[in-house]
Amino acid sequence: MSELTRIRNISIIAHIDHGKSTLADRMLEICGAVDPRDMREQYLDSMELERERGITIKLQSVRLNHDDHIINLIDTPGHVDFGYEVSRSLAACEGVILVVDASQGIEAQTLANCYLALEKDLEIVAVLNKIDLPAADPDTYAAEIESVLGIAAEDILRISAKTGEGVVDVLDAVVDRIPAPVGEPDGRTQALIFDSHFDQYRGVVSSVRVVNGHLRTDTRLRFMQAGATHEAIEIGVRTPENSPVDALGPGEVGYLIAGIKDVGEARSGETVTEASAPASEALSGYLEPKPMVFCGLYPVEGDEFEDLRDALLKMRLNDSSFSYEPETSGALGFGFRCGFLGLLHMEIIRERLEREHDLSLIATAPSVEYRVLLESGEENEIDNPAELPDPSGVVEISEPILACTLITPSEYVGTLMDLCQSRRGEMMKMEYLSPERVELQYRLPLAEVVLDFFDQMKSRTQGYASLDYDPVGYAAGDLVKVEILLNNEPVDAFCTIVHRDSSEAYGKRMTEKLREIIPRQQFDVPIQAAIGARIISRQTVRAYRKDVTAKLYGGDITRKRKLLEKQKAGKKKMKSLGSVEIPSDAFIKALRLDD
Repeated sequence: MSELTRIRNISIIAHIDHGKSTLADRMLEICGAVDPRDMREQYLDSMELERERGITIKLQSVRLNHDDHIINLIDTPGHVDFGYEVSRSLAACEGVILVVDASQGIEAQTLANCYLALEKDLEIVAVLNKIDLPAADPDTYAAEIESVLGIAAEDILRISAKTGEGVVDVLDAVVDRIPAPVGEPDGRTQALIFDSHFDQYRGVVSSVRVVNGHLRTDTRLRFMQAGATHEAIEIGVRTPENSPVDALGPGEVGYLIAGIKDVGEARSGETVTEASAPASEALSGYLEPKPMVFCGLYPVEGDEFEDLRDALLKMRLNDSSFSYEPETSGALGFGFRCGFLGLLHMEIIRERLEREHDLSLIATAPSVEYRVLLESGEENEIDNPAELPDPSGVVEISEPILACTLITPSEYVGTLMDLCQSRRGEMMKMEYLSPERVELQYRLPLAEVVLDFFDQMKSRTQGYASLDYDPVGYAAGDLVKVEILLNNEPVDAFCTIVHRDSSEAYGKRMTEKLREIIPRQQFDVPIQAAIGARIISRQTVRAYRKDVTAKLYGGDITRKRKLLEKQKAGKKKMKSLGSVEIPSDAFIKALRLDD
């Protein structure tokens, strides 16, 4: 048996919370990769944030030995916002284990990940997990998988990752059903970087999959897209601890450390080859992901701007699916405009920046990218509402549209349809996957989805519905820019683009919220919401008032009036000269997503 035929490269894909990480734990135990004393739940989820939230955020790779075969396992995230991580890991595999919860059945993200695997022509080993639960109904859901995905019910394995029942059968099925990788051991070296992270002591640590030739320690390597040359300091495999080896051959997965300090030189999708005998062409990398949700990130302390820049650079290496560029705000100072794949993605990146790099950040309200057609015939793309041109010169504003797939128990169909209609949704299709489960397909504006659509969907269906979405282009809409003015000065951090029908409700809600948050000044502070020159809502923060007539005792009313007029004139002068002091936490409170 040749070395290549003994290798299997696999990924685990599933909807969030269907047991991917638990199955990976059992595989690590069965294959003896981790000492029982060191074993912990979610072993491959090394990030503190992952363990707290109980979700996988970063793909992780590990090498297992089973039945005289080497299995390179890549655990992937399940949430729709991390679909790019899944696509990267699938590019390094020949097959996948598709995990479906035996008490919930197929969910929207299960379908999305399965279609990703089918597009890449990967072999699928389907598994029904959690058969030990009282609510499990494996026969029904096996039939559902067969009808929806075309995988024969008798080929679907039934396991409990928690108790370990049936996990050995999964490993056997991987060896039997998933093809071995192909590659030329004597060819010129080609290795694909599918993930990287920055270690402050060793530089960039890259996860690599060798396609042809060999990667050897102490050789000069050329990074083809970056055009850089570095020496391989250490090459190894994760078992799951880093274990150095002399070389990695075709089909093998491992890590590479080449002392790289410039994080831009070892991006995901990069091809590595030998500098002395380079490959003629690079491997096909990855499509650049297109950000869908945008927000501004600003340091609370202005002198932390450079620290934020460095932190974003390192985070981009670890997660290349978000983008950033510098921007300036009159209210918040210097910061960055960042693009994310979704709202959870935005939340996670912000939290990781604050925890891992010890930063205090203010995030502006999430927005999406609009296309603005001007009277001059020019079309601009705008992701910051403050940059929208004067409405008099705008012909139309187009917003991004999503094709959303919702899978729900049939009793919640009515409430979900009501939610989608209220968010300007257009129903495309409704299909019963089984008598109890329904698939709804809607076209929804992305701007309506990014705020609290997911939370609303979960609360209306007691957590049972699932959502997957794909961008399908742009559509013109009746959209307006709502500005918030403090003391007649617009504050760009609170500026937003909304549909005309909901603009007044937004303006009223924002002005009321700001009235509670902004501290009282020595003068009245008007808070106004405006569309162009038209004020749609107003609240006032009342001034402190000193009792200037307290020193009077008796006497003519004109003395009292004279003092009050003098105070009034002073307030007027102060208001024209004074600027409203807004505490930084006011932005955080006003822009909180969950309120």
